[in-house]
Amino acid sequence: MSAASGSTAAEQINELARERFGFSALRPGQLRAVESVLAGRDVLAVLPTGAGKSAIYELAGLLTGGPTVVVSPLIALENDQQAHLAAAGLSTTVLNSSLSKRAWREALAGVGRPGEFVFVSPEELSNEEVGVALRSSQAGLFVVDEAHLVSQWGQDFRPDYLRLGAQADELGVRVRLALTATAAPPVRAEITRRLALRDADVVVGDFDRPAIELSVNTVATPADKARELESSAAELGGAGIVYAATRAGAASARDTLAAAGHTVTLYHAGLADSERRAAMDAFLGGSARIVCATVAFGMGIDKPDVRWVLHTDVPSSLDAYYQEFGRAGRDGGAAHARLLYRHADLAQARHLTVRPISEKAVAAVAERLAGTTAATDPTALSKALQLNSRTVTLALARLVDVGAACWSADGNVRWSSEMGVPEAMAASGEETERGQEVERSRVEMMRRYAETGGCRRSFLLTYFGQDYPGPCGACDNDLLGPAPQAAAEPFGLGERVLSEFWGEGTVQRYDGDQLTVLFDDHGYRDLLVPLVLERGLLRALGGGSAV
Repeated sequence: MSAASGSTAAEQINELARERFGFSALRPGQLRAVESVLAGRDVLAVLPTGAGKSAIYELAGLLTGGPTVVVSPLIALENDQQAHLAAAGLSTTVLNSSLSKRAWREALAGVGRPGEFVFVSPEELSNEEVGVALRSSQAGLFVVDEAHLVSQWGQDFRPDYLRLGAQADELGVRVRLALTATAAPPVRAEITRRLALRDADVVVGDFDRPAIELSVNTVATPADKARELESSAAELGGAGIVYAATRAGAASARDTLAAAGHTVTLYHAGLADSERRAAMDAFLGGSARIVCATVAFGMGIDKPDVRWVLHTDVPSSLDAYYQEFGRAGRDGGAAHARLLYRHADLAQARHLTVRPISEKAVAAVAERLAGTTAATDPTALSKALQLNSRTVTLALARLVDVGAACWSADGNVRWSSEMGVPEAMAASGEETERGQEVERSRVEMMRRYAETGGCRRSFLLTYFGQDYPGPCGACDNDLLGPAPQAAAEPFGLGERVLSEFWGEGTVQRYDGDQLTVLFDDHGYRDLLVPLVLERGLLRALGGGSAV
């Protein structure tokens, strides 16, 4: 089926969605994203969980005709996606480590059928045989699912995602489509840069989950927190997830709830595989009503009837908080997201946001790369420098980000002749300072959400760039009474502004007499509207928000 036939692209897309997948209508973000792909434009689709991101590449892949390469981070996700497409009668191939050698080779031999969807992990793309097969298939669409994993400001940064831009170049795929549910502008900008999206159409969906009630319970001491946890678990009916910042915190929450008579299990990355599987089965199967977990629990979890998500610790950002509590109420039913807020826990949140990049390690890697014209294998580099692989990967990512090096499709790295080591180190230092400032500002926004007296939903959605004045009527503050009277609003939401001190930024929200701006190089800053007006602290630049 070709988008070039007589009917419009929108008509073809909607017709295919009805006939093949049984959709009565597409959501606006879905339709726009597919139209942009068919027009030959790279796309970053930022749509909340349950908004149908996979339908975008399914429809676009069928309409472009050639094979579609889908990079997916988890075997469980690949299996779910394959089953969904198979149910619609579509051709799929999965290449991952769960296959036997024979099954893997048989799958690889079949790659290249028109209209086929090839699911592959980022690690598999570095395999030379896979690269040869995909290049010869002349794939028309390169899809990166869970694209926030390429970002140091997304959840669960995954180094294998860093070379996907180079791999897409190597495959010669015409269009790139990145999909994520993580929405804040700093994450979007990093995804766009690291995947080398060209003139990308950034499609941002509606992030409101009106069926999820929002609340914050403030506590003073760890003992108060334990009591609030116990009473919340008794109050909130149905299946629930309790998130803690550390493994010890998750275990402590499990012990508290078990002692109170709740059926509860524990999940974190420090458990044996068999223990994690048992915990997952118990929660999904219903023998455990509650799972206490770290953020290791979540991606790929398909339990639509989770009725509540409670955080016992302050998350590192609203991005993380939104994605984690978004696992509640996926069936569309009423759900609840509650934060147990202790001001002293902010120190832990700040500590956990620190992603230290050793400038000494960056310098050592830079000297080694600059000393050769050949591409360098990161594993060999780790051994030669006697540094662990993660340290080397972070150093390489930094050097690529500042333009001193570039990835190859096979995962190797080559030095850029355009920059010397001193210039690279100066740029790295500046990037470290900028990153730390943005990280601190994101924790500060989490604090403000917890302490705001206004509509929590308004605060959350405007953080993501969505215009939502509130009140929502479904958060604890709105249920208590009217919000504070708003001050004058000298700039529109999403408007670009300039500060002599912080540079360019985007207006995010108003909260009483406060104005929040996301500055490109300095993160989130709160300004008093009367002072902005009196002293001319901001100047309008015109235009909507940048990526």
